[in-house]
Amino acid sequence: MPRPPRRRWAGALAAVVTASVLSLTGLAGQAQAADVNNAKNGGYESGLSNWTCTAGSGTTVSSPVHGGSAALKGTPAGQDNAQCTQAVAVKPNSTYTLSAWLQGGYAYLGVTGTGTTDVSTWTPDSASWKQLSTTFTTGASTTSVTVYTHGWYGQAPYYADDLSVFGPDGGGGGDPAPTIPAAPTGLTVSSTTSSSVSLSWNTVSGATGYNVYQAGTKVQSTTWTSATVSSLAASTTYSFQVTATNAAGESAKSTAVTGTTTASSGGGGGPLPKHAVTGYWQNFNNGATVQKISAVQSQYDIIAVAFADATTTPGAVTFNLDSAGLGGYTVDQFKADIKAKQAAGKKVVISIGGQNGTVSISDSTSATNFANSVYSLMQTYGFDGVDIDLENGLNATYMTQALRSLSAKAGSSLIITMAPQTIDMQSTSNTYFQTALNIKDILTVVNMQYYNSGSMLGCDGKVYSQGSVDFLTALACIQLQGGLAPSQVGLGLPASTSGAGSGYVSPTVVNNALDCLAKGTNCGSFKPSSTYPDLRGAMTWSTNWDASAGNAWSNSVGAHVHALG
Repeated sequence: MPRPPRRRWAGALAAVVTASVLSLTGLAGQAQAADVNNAKNGGYESGLSNWTCTAGSGTTVSSPVHGGSAALKGTPAGQDNAQCTQAVAVKPNSTYTLSAWLQGGYAYLGVTGTGTTDVSTWTPDSASWKQLSTTFTTGASTTSVTVYTHGWYGQAPYYADDLSVFGPDGGGGGDPAPTIPAAPTGLTVSSTTSSSVSLSWNTVSGATGYNVYQAGTKVQSTTWTSATVSSLAASTTYSFQVTATNAAGESAKSTAVTGTTTASSGGGGGPLPKHAVTGYWQNFNNGATVQKISAVQSQYDIIAVAFADATTTPGAVTFNLDSAGLGGYTVDQFKADIKAKQAAGKKVVISIGGQNGTVSISDSTSATNFANSVYSLMQTYGFDGVDIDLENGLNATYMTQALRSLSAKAGSSLIITMAPQTIDMQSTSNTYFQTALNIKDILTVVNMQYYNSGSMLGCDGKVYSQGSVDFLTALACIQLQGGLAPSQVGLGLPASTSGAGSGYVSPTVVNNALDCLAKGTNCGSFKPSSTYPDLRGAMTWSTNWDASAGNAWSNSVGAHVHALG
């Protein structure tokens, strides 16, 4: 079904921002020795004590948090922007630094009642914690100011944590400065492959991040309590330590552990090409050409087997080859064909979801079940990884947990692809986009579906309708500017008019969009501010519909993708 365009609030927001007095000064500088944090309960560890939120719009949550065990969640609704305020005691004629960490939807940080110039700063929606900071000076008779956070009308909830007002002691008391966290404990090797070692450790109270050290050299930073160190030699022993970090500094290193990579499997396939084409292979007969895996056109670098099936165990999936619908295709033939494709340098992944997919990963248990079951399918059938095509929404927290758990089992060779709908990637606050950013270090490619869509906003704030070069390029620009690497962005289109209800474009339009993004040529009215020569490529639904149309899509788009350079 076509989806209605989102409400065009960008212009109104720009007008409000222009009319506001903003003072963006970057990250907070070092406080003077005599400075103190005059805000109270800025980490929300005592609930909403000392805070007042409009219309019951604020609450505290245990996830996500930047530090400690709690954060503020403000949920705008109707004409309420979820403003939460606190009166802070200050000294007259003094300069203060107001700072906070924010995440989620559009978020604002500011102060009123300064007696001089009231200031504020803001950030567009963010999938990860971002520090905002601004300074203000109090007037000759000012002894109290009001600091605030708020979101934006009708937009996604925002989260705030670790708010501080550093400056001369105003006499009202405040929160103490953070202290350096303790060294992590419980560091263990959770799995190994011939080229990677996966680690996990216990959460450290007060930590906002962790550093991973290999033989004394820092090799990775993460906000998770697990990490996979890759690009290692086979049959080699390595030593690892972990530290915890926050605004106060870095802890001592943990007790070292050693991990030994396995012997090289000698398997074929190798890495993906710089520019790759993904095609969905149908494990069913819906009128398109029925194929065996061996018959999939050679232009396809990643073959997504559609689809896995849900089980009665929450989060778990299985796979049932439709032998009857595919002309007697046997499981043994299927496995052999996968091996042959891999020997030819192709990757074959199992796709989860689809239009009628019912898989739900909504808690830690279902996330574990998902990871275990997908890994089992990889071992049984030889799949190289997984494709996430959940068109009925997903939970970013637990899908991230599931995919990281799968990565820890499968190692650095794991292929992870995603196929969100256009509405899912309009903003980094959307759960699909959040998940992609959360797993950016292990993500292969996001092939958004530029079909069966209503009109959508481009990265320039203009509305574009499907079926044009501009629709493809202006929407891809959101992902490219929103944090994904160009090598993680692909254009998903139907292979023929039969492949989707709407949104089919000729291969020429797809090729022009690829040229526009990669080279800055053959653009429509929209031209991105930068070129992205590492753009990954394109995807289609499906290899079967492509075959039904004489392979016109793969012969044209496939060749064009591989010739991008």
